[in-house]
Amino acid sequence: MPSTIPAGLTASQAHELKEFGGRVANLGANFVVCDGTGKAVILCKSGAFDSDPVQLAKIADDCLRHPPKGQSPLNPHTPMSRYVAVPLIAAAGDGRGKPLFAALIDTGPGGERQNPDSTEFFAEILRLFGEKFIDRNRNAAQMDMISSELAQTYEELVLLYKISTNMEIVEPDANFLQMACDSLTEIVSVEGIAIVQEKTMDEQSRFVLIAGAGVIDIDERMTLTLYHRLLEEMSKGKEALLDSEVDAPFRYEWPKNIRNIIVVPLCGKEKAGFGERRKEADSQKLEKGEIIRQPGTGRVIGMLVAINRKDKPDFDSTDVKLFNSVASECAVFVENNRLFNDLKELFIGSLKALTRSIDAKDRYTRGHSERVAFISKWIAEHLAEQRHIEQEQVHKIYLAGLLHDIGKIGIDEKVLCKTGKLTERERSQLMMHPSIGANILSSIKQMRDIIPGVLYHHERVDGKGYPNALKGDEIPLMGKIVGLADCFDAMTSERVYQEALDVEEAIDEIEKRLGTQFDKEVGEVFIKSDVYHLWDLMQEGSIKTYGSDDFTQYGTMAVGTLIK
Repeated sequence: MPSTIPAGLTASQAHELKEFGGRVANLGANFVVCDGTGKAVILCKSGAFDSDPVQLAKIADDCLRHPPKGQSPLNPHTPMSRYVAVPLIAAAGDGRGKPLFAALIDTGPGGERQNPDSTEFFAEILRLFGEKFIDRNRNAAQMDMISSELAQTYEELVLLYKISTNMEIVEPDANFLQMACDSLTEIVSVEGIAIVQEKTMDEQSRFVLIAGAGVIDIDERMTLTLYHRLLEEMSKGKEALLDSEVDAPFRYEWPKNIRNIIVVPLCGKEKAGFGERRKEADSQKLEKGEIIRQPGTGRVIGMLVAINRKDKPDFDSTDVKLFNSVASECAVFVENNRLFNDLKELFIGSLKALTRSIDAKDRYTRGHSERVAFISKWIAEHLAEQRHIEQEQVHKIYLAGLLHDIGKIGIDEKVLCKTGKLTERERSQLMMHPSIGANILSSIKQMRDIIPGVLYHHERVDGKGYPNALKGDEIPLMGKIVGLADCFDAMTSERVYQEALDVEEAIDEIEKRLGTQFDKEVGEVFIKSDVYHLWDLMQEGSIKTYGSDDFTQYGTMAVGTLIK
């Protein structure tokens, strides 16, 4: 077998295919994986016969060009066919879900004549293997997508927080707007970017170039052209002016150096009393080429302009949202904190929605993640009365509790929802969820501080936990706290494999496991706290108040600690 990894396959995929091929070879058949050109990139031979490479390439080409309907393996129309094949979609696919490889089993010359069931047998095992291979890669792609989306959201949050923080400093508009341009170019690669602002000159309102970066030519004539074209797009219900020649010819005529362009408005608040008389006056201004107000959107007090996206063919809807957010920050200074809080609420809401979707896979775990987050915060705050723990660390422990089971998104739902006893293989698969969760969060640098709570919440101080069998103080404090919170909620919740314990029984059980499963210091702090009051708060169904605080806002505040 080739020792190298075929292009288009990951190392784990190649290993899985070779392992399966070895089992097929032991059954007396040859296993082959062909790429889109018909070349055999993996070959596992039984030793009983040689497969015809020309025939294999033909079968593979037919399989990839005309995939079978449903999940049935492809059988050539020859009555006594010796081949079965299925298309495979690898994780490194073309992004459109097209099969890039064909897996074939050659049962050998005369195999079907000697044993009519042989081909059907190999067809069935190949079908089952193909289903599992594609399902695993679909889960991997889903995890990559979630990780990428979280990372992108964080980058945008950091940018907007940086801008909103600088708004608190009294400084000239030009300094602030230049900072906004420079910050935006750190995450959006463009050839040129500029902000123009409305200024009154000679009793007339005009747009003036205030800040910029890169190569972009903005003169008075160009600003007026951009302004009127932007208003035209806004009158059609668009949020921005987008134009390029990627999918169709330009809608507008632009200088030759512009390949694609985005223009978003900086809108001030619209004053009351905008009536027909004002509309008529604005119509007259438009005819004269002067600045007007756009009805219903607020007064356009400036524009954020960028040209020629470098890392992709064109600006898209994601760019529109980001540019509009930055423009809103620049235009409406007084709404800085409100906008930032809205974004944090959106992010924590997304995290909670994600964890709820995971919990909802099993009716016995609904609400589990949010309860574990609350219990983790409770333990951390009581522990802080005995040793120094920063408030920011308490926030991060809460978020680790919220996300501790995020890795279950990569576990087969049949395993998560199984009512009977798990097999050893199913248990091994379930035990991967802390590592999967840590991998999802590892690409987001602001989330790395909460990874210990996600990765180590199933470790035990006696070294019998997983995934790394850590002992004692090898386990980070965050992992110890989240692990205890997770177990307490599991003990006091009705599960398919156990009846719920009452609070006293759960406390007794935790006390018995101090020094073996649970850290003694953390466990004693929890036991000595008013666990019954904690239980009463949790029985509300939704923890709305905690002390004098509105707990519904706590998640938003906790997310803010990650963006500093």
